[in-house]
Amino acid sequence: MNELSAVQNVVDEFQSSVNEIITEIQRIMVGQEQLIHDLLVALLAGGNVLLEGVPGLGKTLLIRSLARTIDSGFSRVQFTPDLMPADIIGTTIITETEEGHRGFKFERGPVFTNLLLADEINRAAPRTQSALLEAMQENNVTVAGQTYPLPKPFFVLATQNPIEMEGTYPLPEAQLDRFLYKIDVFSPSEQELIDIARRTTGTNIPEIKIVTTGEKIIQMQQLIKEVPVEDRVYKYAAQIIRATHLQDPLAPKIIAKHLRLGISPRGIQALIRTGRVEALMDNRKAVSIDDIRKVAYPALRHRMILNYEAQAEGIPADSILDEVLSAIPVPR
Repeated sequence: MNELSAVQNVVDEFQSSVNEIITEIQRIMVGQEQLIHDLLVALLAGGNVLLEGVPGLGKTLLIRSLARTIDSGFSRVQFTPDLMPADIIGTTIITETEEGHRGFKFERGPVFTNLLLADEINRAAPRTQSALLEAMQENNVTVAGQTYPLPKPFFVLATQNPIEMEGTYPLPEAQLDRFLYKIDVFSPSEQELIDIARRTTGTNIPEIKIVTTGEKIIQMQQLIKEVPVEDRVYKYAAQIIRATHLQDPLAPKIIAKHLRLGISPRGIQALIRTGRVEALMDNRKAVSIDDIRKVAYPALRHRMILNYEAQAEGIPADSILDEVLSAIPVPR
């Protein structure tokens, strides 16, 4: 077997594993194909996801089903204003042995899992939000001077309700920037609602089967880093980021009108990381311009800081990205 065939076999195996996970999740989830796809892209790229949508759209079912298919741990934390950092990361407690000796023991919190659902993260106080975001960034937690590594793989799906914002603590821009993807979840169609009722209210409720393991996911995450990216793809991704800054000659007029601050360098990192996943999921060995355009919206929509006028007018970030992508010439 030559080297080219060996590489193709690896790509085929990657795509097959992803398809098995998607197929198994879809036995439980009705619709939401794009959501499932994007969630897997973020997981395999080694990032975390901020999910925005009203309650009742199956977010808990989705992340629990994903954890089951990859045979990994799952925890759910309902964020509330009185939630403390120790409720998430854990705390040191005093214990006593049978012999009567006292000592300190670290009681691990729900963050010590593989897949964590942080439900309604914007309801918790900033201090608690920061504790979780630090764990996401560092993949470990430090308590009383002792550092504890988090399990691998480690993936956070944080949600926020876009409607009920009263009494909440919106994530600061610097913390939003640490999420690899921001995904908007929409309500199901009429037929999907019917399918949901048929699938979940009867006696034959399907059960999720294990199709791979957490160790396999880690191997796939490592494989992603080896996917080649051409110089022209790097340049195109960089031009997208630069075009969100007013001083750039390619910046469309909407940038001056509605943007207070453009996208940080984390934006291009997100484009390249997720573009590599898209390439392998599509059974290709290198990242294309189309991959970058495909991931641009979930990877970048939360990284732009809109000005007051744009917020008052309800201008969506995706509309600004439409203009940016239209302003960048596509290399051939």
